Amino acid sequence: MSEPCELSAVEARALIGSRKLSPVELLDSCLRQIEELDRALNAFPIRCFERAREEAKQAESTVMRGDPLGPLHGLPLGIKDLNDLAGVRTTQGSPLFENFVPDEDDNIVAAMRAAGAIAVGKTNVPEHGFGATTDNPLFGTTNNPFNPALSAGASSGGTAVALASNMVPLAMGSDFAGSLRTPASFCGIVGMRPSVGAVASARRGFGWLPFDVEGPMARTAADAKLLMAAMMTQDSRDPLAYPIAREFAAPVRSVDLAGLRVAISEDLGFAPVSRDVRTAFRQKLESIADVFNQIEDAHPDMSEADRAFYVLRGIGFVHDFRPIFDETPDALGPTITDELERAEQLSIADIGWANAAHTRTYLAAERFFQDHDLLITPAASVPPFPHGDMYPKQIDGEDMGGYLRWEAIAYGVTLFAGPAVVIPCGMGPGGMPMGIQLVSRARSDAWLLDVAHTLETLFASCGALSSPKPDLGVLRNT
Repeated sequence: MSEPCELSAVEARALIGSRKLSPVELLDSCLRQIEELDRALNAFPIRCFERAREEAKQAESTVMRGDPLGPLHGLPLGIKDLNDLAGVRTTQGSPLFENFVPDEDDNIVAAMRAAGAIAVGKTNVPEHGFGATTDNPLFGTTNNPFNPALSAGASSGGTAVALASNMVPLAMGSDFAGSLRTPASFCGIVGMRPSVGAVASARRGFGWLPFDVEGPMARTAADAKLLMAAMMTQDSRDPLAYPIAREFAAPVRSVDLAGLRVAISEDLGFAPVSRDVRTAFRQKLESIADVFNQIEDAHPDMSEADRAFYVLRGIGFVHDFRPIFDETPDALGPTITDELERAEQLSIADIGWANAAHTRTYLAAERFFQDHDLLITPAASVPPFPHGDMYPKQIDGEDMGGYLRWEAIAYGVTLFAGPAVVIPCGMGPGGMPMGIQLVSRARSDAWLLDVAHTLETLFASCGALSSPKPDLGVLRNT
């Protein structure tokens, strides 16, 4: 018999609304799952179980009184340990913030809780949210539930693991260069990088830099759309925010795949992607190619993507970490200090060129999506790698030169400023989960989640493409 923690968020919310499932019963099931599995996985290093239990009791009382219920009423939620949750530590995985306890929720956390979600704790992150795998000096390493010896990705690795192992039905992530998309691919779940400005964020230090976004992570596209709708707020503190799309008021719907003009690309023309991933990607897409109206190999012009991204990313690095380095240089790990050193070699001319190149890349993507409805790529360039590797230093003999280059298949799409959804596509190289990345024009977020849902439904009928599940029984005995 299945446990309540195994329900999708949409299923659980419907049962709560019809009084067939108590929020207390659901929470207790999730907390048992965390207590039984987190010794092996380390996804939830910071917990607020007692407070969550009190909130679940209040949520149950609200249901029994017949009061109006929010869209996330009674659903347990994981909060990434970069986001403030009032009264609970926000450490960023850094000794510098080990004991920091915020007085208020950040605006997105507040919106999700106002919609009825019950925060159970903070999910693990790499130090300061930077790195290729989720590991930090405070809490250690988060392990992939399909193979604990392998990486869960970063920086939303704790979130992805919590979802894949049924610890919570919903959890939040954030994405700069693939920080929620790569963990989603590595752990066999759904992760969405929304269009810039779709989810207003008040926590970005560089409010005008359109790279760092917050997004939903879940086990299904329907759940991701439910959470995304709750994350979206009108908040003038984000200068890039735009009005909430009305399409998010409705649940996911099926899209006529036969009417879509689809482009596929193994590498966006510039990203290093391993031969094994390329082969698996081709095989998977060939098995469903006939469901689309047209399908062709194509991608926007990405010839300036690498340099533009690295330069613009470097500006944020100097802003975020130079003051910390000046005061306590030993407090930053080697990944951050190395990137800071590179960034400080930039000139005003470099920054001016990069802004113009970013604009050219964005406009190339906009022109591309006039002729194509959907772009599909691999979600990650390699399968999950061992914890002993800080990052994949080589791909098929090509030196990556730093911890980020291997994620070019993700950060190239960041430059488009539009939405990207990763959905599981069966197992890939190494017998590990493999995801595909779905990309569409800017501000088409709700439609893209509908496409993701439609493909997810199609994949469920194809054994080789269906969403993989980890063997949780083995983890319980670890």
